[in-house]
Amino acid sequence: MSYKILECLVCGFIYDEGKGNPKEGIPAGTRWQDVPDDWKCPDCGVGKEDFEMVAISRIAVAVKEKVAEVAIESAPAIAAVSAVPKIDWNRRPVVIIGTGLAGYHLAREFRKQDRETPLIMLTADDGRFYSKPMISTAFAKAKQPDQLANATAADMAEELQADIRIFSKVTEIDADLQILKVGEDTIEYGKLVLASGAKCTEAPLTGDGLSRVYSVNNLLDYTRFRTSLVGKKKILIIGAGLIGSEYANDMIQSGFMIEVVEPMPSVLGTLLPEQASLAVQESLEQAGVQYHFGTVVEKVDKSGNGIKATLANGTVIEADAVLSAIGVRPDLTLANLTKLDTNRGILTDRSLQTSAQNIYALGDCAEVDGNLLFYVAPLIESARVLGKVLNDQQAEVHYGVMPVMIKTTLCPVVVSPPPRDAEGEWHVTVDSCNVLARFITSEGKLLGFALTGDATKEKDALSAETRPLMVSV
Repeated sequence: MSYKILECLVCGFIYDEGKGNPKEGIPAGTRWQDVPDDWKCPDCGVGKEDFEMVAISRIAVAVKEKVAEVAIESAPAIAAVSAVPKIDWNRRPVVIIGTGLAGYHLAREFRKQDRETPLIMLTADDGRFYSKPMISTAFAKAKQPDQLANATAADMAEELQADIRIFSKVTEIDADLQILKVGEDTIEYGKLVLASGAKCTEAPLTGDGLSRVYSVNNLLDYTRFRTSLVGKKKILIIGAGLIGSEYANDMIQSGFMIEVVEPMPSVLGTLLPEQASLAVQESLEQAGVQYHFGTVVEKVDKSGNGIKATLANGTVIEADAVLSAIGVRPDLTLANLTKLDTNRGILTDRSLQTSAQNIYALGDCAEVDGNLLFYVAPLIESARVLGKVLNDQQAEVHYGVMPVMIKTTLCPVVVSPPPRDAEGEWHVTVDSCNVLARFITSEGKLLGFALTGDATKEKDALSAETRPLMVSV
């Protein structure tokens, strides 16, 4: 009997029909089409549409409907007899700058339709394929940094039939001549995609202990951070937004002592109404997290093998290390180099076209038709559309309702923020740590919602009622 094996395109989680997922009530032998449509990846939370078949398991079955042998032979989903297409180097290549989720997802979408045009990918890091959202859950899942990587750059180069150049920095882009430079090398391109992501916002700190302040923006950063924590116990986190809250949740459950400094009066203050913020805060406090609201860290000095942080309100905190998690902003370095139109991010239309011909942008660096979204769902939608556009097809993104699942497992959160500057009010129902909040206009339209605890089960129902981010034009 044959069973399909499917892989989550975001985090690499494997669903094997032969094994099912008994922990979530899906017994062994459950076919993919029989998995409930509202089932979510247990690791990263995306839906079934973001899984792809990667292999077929042939299992020797059985007497009395039970699997008698566990011998599994895996075969590629693409027939092995199909020859690898020959790359036509007479064509100008498609060049993608960036090998994060945006870059690799786009490359996969492009290769679904074009196996012959040269594909060059440039990255400033080691090019490993990993899911960035999974980094902030690695401690509690007992995963080392190397275990977060699903593939090496060499693996991805083979899969995509791409020339992937690691530790490569683009120094010049000429949009008129359609060339770019990496050091002394000049690369011609037919179409260029900027998938350069976002940069960590730096905290304005003084003191002699700044070498013990860490920011995590990629797997290499996380490796440095994890290595620095060997034998350490107490961590100071700057920021109680999405990133800071996920790390606080992850590390407090892994035996660390956590203190958090946040200038706003609440946790996740830019995303949640007060009652929902309080539910998350209380859950983390009960686990041992200590908060300092309404102030900032001004100075970090060395203190023995650790640090001494001085806050604006005069409080002094002793810790072993500092994690700065005050947010991210689009990396506009290449856009400015190329003189592309920018605002908060690189401005694109709904086809991901920038202000320069044959140059596109997607992911955390792109502001798509006025929308700047640092989340996985819009990234995947953009990759699907741009994969078609790069193959000379007409396509546009249409962002629907895209709830964000915040990985504070002590108090799960799902939020679909209302549009910026939207007029309306939060209507909130509270039942202990279970908060259901709807953002409703004076006309009664639902523009967003925030859910905590057991109320997160209402996500699909509220998503169906909520106005999409992009209205068809």
